[in-house]
Amino acid sequence: MKKKTLTMLLMAGICAGMLAGCQETPKESIVKQKGAANIKEYESTEQTGSPLQETLGAPEHYTNKGTYENGALVIDTDAEIILPNVETMNTYAVSAQEVGQDLIDNVSQAFFDGAKFYSAHTYNIWTKQDYQEDITNLKKYKAEGNLDPYGYGKDEETGELFFDIDEVIARDEQEMQDAPDEITKEEITPSFGLEYWDGKGEEMEKAVDTNEFWGVAETAEGIFDYHISYQLAPDVVFKIERKRDDVVDSRELSEWMEGEYGIKREEGQESGISEEKLKERLDISKEDAEKMAIEKVERLGWDMEVYGWDYAMFYHGENGVTEDNVLDTGYIFQFVRMVDEVPITYTSSYGGALEDMDSTLSPWSYERCNVIVGEDGIQKVEIFNPYHVGDIQTEHVKLMDFDSIVKIYEQMMEVSNANVKEQQEKRTYHIRKIALGYSRIYNPNADNDTGLLVPVWDFFGGFDFEAEGYSGKNSGEFSTQSQMTINAIDGTVIDREMGY
Repeated sequence: MKKKTLTMLLMAGICAGMLAGCQETPKESIVKQKGAANIKEYESTEQTGSPLQETLGAPEHYTNKGTYENGALVIDTDAEIILPNVETMNTYAVSAQEVGQDLIDNVSQAFFDGAKFYSAHTYNIWTKQDYQEDITNLKKYKAEGNLDPYGYGKDEETGELFFDIDEVIARDEQEMQDAPDEITKEEITPSFGLEYWDGKGEEMEKAVDTNEFWGVAETAEGIFDYHISYQLAPDVVFKIERKRDDVVDSRELSEWMEGEYGIKREEGQESGISEEKLKERLDISKEDAEKMAIEKVERLGWDMEVYGWDYAMFYHGENGVTEDNVLDTGYIFQFVRMVDEVPITYTSSYGGALEDMDSTLSPWSYERCNVIVGEDGIQKVEIFNPYHVGDIQTEHVKLMDFDSIVKIYEQMMEVSNANVKEQQEKRTYHIRKIALGYSRIYNPNADNDTGLLVPVWDFFGGFDFEAEGYSGKNSGEFSTQSQMTINAIDGTVIDREMGY
């Protein structure tokens, strides 16, 4: 196991004592610092025998409403407090799992036990029948006067359509001549370094998927596209998705979306499907769907549990979910690793963003495991960056009390939104859940595949806004977006998008 010292954290907080004396001038009391000299040694504390909720003085619910920037900013906190049922927490060394055949085999066997795998390069190639169906559809669109069937739009300067329907029809007719009558099933084993034929006709040449696997898995439960990518190391991504017969047109966008983004819940919301309509189309219970997901994930052997869930909908079209374009429904389950009965908190942030877009660093995103289940079983699986949790670095680490944390939260929410009037006339945050759990932090400038698991507080919610000509509402009730993440040990603010 790699053991390297974490030499930098994003420092954007202050001690509770300083906060208490600087409430009227928060912008002067917050110091954002980076560098090894600013890292404090984490201290251990004595065990009290009491649960964290008691030792930290955390209530079951916290309510507060603050108005700032002459009324342009409102922080409305009406939140359930969620803590793990433990007495203490530790910090742990954490690193990226080694990406090799063992990891590939583990994931493949967990989700595809007994399956046959085929190369996607030959399995997914268009046959003569596929080209003929596309030509027929395009000619039908043209006859109806629909020259932009996929909504690609026009070039602003020339006014010409980006999608040239006549050109595509002509190309289809040409390529159909050399297309096979049937697909070729080339049986393979999921791995990196597989060779395949690239190109067509005389231009075909051997190529190698060095850090990728493109396959199709045939199972008793259905046929699935299976993609593994290590192109952006240290990030590794496993994607599994059921092949569907209800997607008629391969050029039309079709994908799964979480209910958080696709259910119409707010007054005046234009896009989306109502929760009632979605439930009417569900043909499997949440309990049965969750059981299917758990059975697969448990086979990974990673000590993962369901952290949260949401409805999911499979839709087609370019303009988001509507009641008319939803093809299927199901549930999405968010799995997280448990460390000493404490979850690594799930948020919608992937982490691994770069502060400097011109940077040549390779960022390391968070571990994720999401499973979508519908009526006929597993629909989609995404696994990102499985962790290897190493040794304890600080045992029974000393945590700040809840009152000190919430003071930092309220002050930093004000400071981080100080320029709100430059963007919007008014913004009202609704914080509806405050959770204590683990998060991985790391220093991408020093080492991009090792870090530290530390206890953090996440403040989940959404916001309403009013701006010139438009507005939006998000009550935050169903949000997986953490509006503020605070290191529970020293009160520093962690940037969830960057991961440190």
